Amino acid sequence: MGTCRVCGKKSSLISRELRLCLDCIRSFPEEALEIAFGVHSRIRDEWGLPGEVPRHPEGISCDLCVNRCRIGEGGWGYCGLRKNVQGKLQGVSATEGKLSWYHDPLPTNCVGDWVCPGGTGCGYPEYSYRKDAEYGYDNLAVFSHACTFHCLYCQNWHFRRHTLDDKVAPVERLLASVHQNTACICYFGGDPSAQLPYLLNASRMLRERNEGRILRFCWETNGAMSKKLLEDVADSALVSGGCIKFDLKSWNETLHIALTGVTNRRTLENFERLANWIPSRSEPPFLIASTLMVPGYINAQEIGHIAEFIESLDPEIPYSLLAFHPDYKMTDLTATSRNQAQECLDAARRAGLRRVRIGNTHLLW
Repeated sequence: MGTCRVCGKKSSLISRELRLCLDCIRSFPEEALEIAFGVHSRIRDEWGLPGEVPRHPEGISCDLCVNRCRIGEGGWGYCGLRKNVQGKLQGVSATEGKLSWYHDPLPTNCVGDWVCPGGTGCGYPEYSYRKDAEYGYDNLAVFSHACTFHCLYCQNWHFRRHTLDDKVAPVERLLASVHQNTACICYFGGDPSAQLPYLLNASRMLRERNEGRILRFCWETNGAMSKKLLEDVADSALVSGGCIKFDLKSWNETLHIALTGVTNRRTLENFERLANWIPSRSEPPFLIASTLMVPGYINAQEIGHIAEFIESLDPEIPYSLLAFHPDYKMTDLTATSRNQAQECLDAARRAGLRRVRIGNTHLLW
């Protein structure tokens, strides 16, 4: 049971680490943000990562994502991948990255498996090898060991152990891992945004080397990359039959910052930009959204606002409501209840979305 530092309320729906209740986050944003930034800074310091986005007046700019770091001499960017060494950014590049990968037999538990070629066969024969699920083929799951956000409930937080180590993967090693039964490649993490020069370079070379056959490129992301990189990501997914899956973590900006350390403005702007690409290819779905239903924080009201936003762009955009399980710095919260999940589902449907479902149902209680 946590205690809110603003109002003093105690509840099992208040994270002991964050120490803020949902009502105070919404009602007292300035106080809430001051507390939240302190929490994120302390935890990130424990990992050896910058406590906040660097804003050194004489630093080197990195414009890959919404953070737009200005990295001072000897300092690291917020994601922990790029360091200012004597006035030059060093770290990962278009040919070396910090990531790992594995082959996952199709159909898999991807966020978009219920609407994608790998799980349903939609888009056959142009984008899928089979009329139904692509049994006998696999997905190459490429996991980025860094992120441009810092979610307190991160389900894959272990990657931070590798963010600052010296081990890198040459792009040729990734290319060599794709074989004839690889039907799709999914970039996730962490988040692919922090290593887009590498991943886009790999995608370009893989398209050239696999011309004439199906090889889809999919992206699972927080959506906070730069506009130029967003367009490159969109192009790789669109022409290959892949999809872009945005994790829309919350609607309220203060709540988003409290939970992730970073604003959601770029994410929402980029999602809206991508909606303009949907008419170019209706099937398989090009743009997909998901939200983790975090008890005490991401409730039906938040889901309703997100769903209204999605519906205003296109009511056919698939939307997955994902069950939460306690992890990282929010292990004291419960898993998502069936009641909460149903309330969120009802809110999304009332907003007018036509393709919405609850995912990770095995976690519900």
